[in-house]
Amino acid sequence: MNMLQFRQEGIYCIPGNFYIDPWRPVDFAVVTHGHADHARWGMKKYLCHHFTVPILKSRIGNDIAVQGVSYNESLYINDVKVSLHPAGHIVGSAQIRMEYKGKVSVVSGDYKIQNDGLSTPFEPIKCHEFVSESTFGLPIYNWLSVEQQNQQMQNWVLQNQANGKTSVFIGYSLGKAQRIMKALAGISPLHVHYSIGKLNEAYESAGVKLPAYHIINFQEDIKHVDKGIVIVPPALADSKIIHKIPHMANAICSGWMQVRGSRRWRSADAGFAVSDHADWHGLLDAIKTTEAEKVYITHGQTAVFTKYLNEIGILAEEVKTAFGNEEEEMEETEARKL
Repeated sequence: MNMLQFRQEGIYCIPGNFYIDPWRPVDFAVVTHGHADHARWGMKKYLCHHFTVPILKSRIGNDIAVQGVSYNESLYINDVKVSLHPAGHIVGSAQIRMEYKGKVSVVSGDYKIQNDGLSTPFEPIKCHEFVSESTFGLPIYNWLSVEQQNQQMQNWVLQNQANGKTSVFIGYSLGKAQRIMKALAGISPLHVHYSIGKLNEAYESAGVKLPAYHIINFQEDIKHVDKGIVIVPPALADSKIIHKIPHMANAICSGWMQVRGSRRWRSADAGFAVSDHADWHGLLDAIKTTEAEKVYITHGQTAVFTKYLNEIGILAEEVKTAFGNEEEEMEETEARKL
């Protein structure tokens, strides 16, 4: 009997009668993490890691029915043993392990092998079938170490300060922005957009200590950030708002910046390949470690990555999902609240 089925509503656990990260309204959703493409509005009940609970309430609504559990805590849903395990993607991100009649299936959601010092590090899980993303499933994507990434950003800020410029970083409000803050702590005052400040509260409620920051009011504070650091979400990348910042130099933080043309395409002064997803080698290492008999490849470089896995002897199948890529989302509702 198959454990998983890919339906129009999302990834369905057949014996458990629940969905993992469904993109259409269902009765019971087990959610891997709080990004908007994996945690959607309209479910009657949500189950997630307890660090993700405040994120879901912040993004979906305080009145949702949600249950939080710890990593490695097991519970039974219609005779299926379910547990959540660290995915290393963002705070509270989890892989969903399901066991039924001796068969183990794992849906990884989005994951990262690098330890960023903010998220619980990725935990390899042995299983019979594994569902993996492939956002950066091409050999050109190989990240520098976290320390090297941080040093690059620090050096850029110091160079801007020497040139009398304000450093503006563009990064996703949940996950990326907090990594930028951690990397630049102590160099200069940190000013963040409202949407970032709101999600910082979710990190802090999970016991993650973030550097001191100020939530910027773009109507009143714009002149007081000179030579400082401003962090905004992608929705403001080409807006008139950040261009009002005096002596501004802007940088995009995204895995897509690994390709030099991406920076020019988005008209940024700099680009840093900082990603909350696994790179090419990270994806391969994670999949090999599972020893899975079958691998399902979702959003990203699905065709190329699936073909490569089959060529090296790993049975893989490409599946279509409605998951997006938060690294290139340009619309954030919270970004409109100035």
